[in-house]
Amino acid sequence: MHEAGLRERKKAATRLALHEAALRLAAEEGLDRVTVEAIADAADVSRRTFSNYFSSKEEAIFHGDTVRLRRMLELIRDQPADEQPWTVLSRAAERLTTEMYGDLAPTWLAQRRRVRGHPGLLAHQVAAYTTIERELAAELTHRLTGPEVALRSRVLAATCLATLRVAIQQWIEHPDGPLLDTIRIALDEAAPAAGTPGRAAGPD
Repeated sequence: MHEAGLRERKKAATRLALHEAALRLAAEEGLDRVTVEAIADAADVSRRTFSNYFSSKEEAIFHGDTVRLRRMLELIRDQPADEQPWTVLSRAAERLTTEMYGDLAPTWLAQRRRVRGHPGLLAHQVAAYTTIERELAAELTHRLTGPEVALRSRVLAATCLATLRVAIQQWIEHPDGPLLDTIRIALDEAAPAAGTPGRAAGPD
């Protein structure tokens, strides 16, 4: 068990190193100029090792977002099954923001500004969000009752993820205050679309 845990930690560290190298190089040189070989060299691993972890440089760059989205699923699954779905989603979004965006280095913000909007990265972002959306919708079906549960769960999942994506992008472009404040405002605005009268998140 100890050896298995050590291997997993080493794998996680390698993924993180490749992600950070990919993001840094893309910000410095432009995504189109960055090669997989350059990312592997910067992370001090082989090209083959890169391929064992990521299928493309875009996937490597988006790895941090994928980790955060996976964490949100965990936070949702940990909450009581009888709570109102938008309350669950909002509370998970706020906890995720505090946990994983509360201690970001200024360099991360600058790097994300430089790479945002690239067509290749946007295409990968859409694919990654679509995968998480399906998993989130499946989780929400267990929390809904009444008619059209499958449809309503997909709408809720899509609304939540779109709200988070837009709020984070807005904050990256205009970081005038804490990200958590931007997330809360966005959740307030999205609540009516989700069938919820007002902010449903828990207390601070």
